[in-house]
Amino acid sequence: MRLIEPTIEYDQQIRAYRKEFLDCGDSMDGTGALRRFENPQGWILYSDSYKNPLTVPKGRVPSTQYMLIRDEDQKIVGMIQIRHYFNDYLEQYGGHIGYSVAPSERRKGYATQMLKMALPECKKLGLNKVLITCISGNEGSKRTILNNGGIYESTVYESKKGVYLERYWIVLSCVKGGAERT
Repeated sequence: MRLIEPTIEYDQQIRAYRKEFLDCGDSMDGTGALRRFENPQGWILYSDSYKNPLTVPKGRVPSTQYMLIRDEDQKIVGMIQIRHYFNDYLEQYGGHIGYSVAPSERRKGYATQMLKMALPECKKLGLNKVLITCISGNEGSKRTILNNGGIYESTVYESKKGVYLERYWIVLSCVKGGAERT
């Protein structure tokens, strides 16, 4: 397994990942605006624009997009996005990290592994701890966060989406390693 930033080499896999979510009507957390882009090249360029504070759209924060690639078949099994710092919304509701696993690949430990691989990247950004939120009742996401050292802080209500979000912090002082970048 490896985390890489999106490249056009994975055009077909990106299309398949997106289609799987659209077909089952599931949310694509941690994928940026992938839902809006039928063409992976447009999504890749859009994601790249978020890495530079000078090209991030107003009201947004810099972020880095990653795909979790399964080595044996080069399939994208998950995606994770790291936000470099907070705006008001992220500080309250969104946190530093969003992620998803392909519906057909869930319950195999990929989310836990992907988050573990992303934490060193957060540390490289100078973060000492990261906030991750999940919808109350999403036991899979909650376990992923707890398995990576998440400490529950509070539950907040996000009125625009009408959901309760559990807030967890992960301290990065003991995190080592990093994601492979291509």
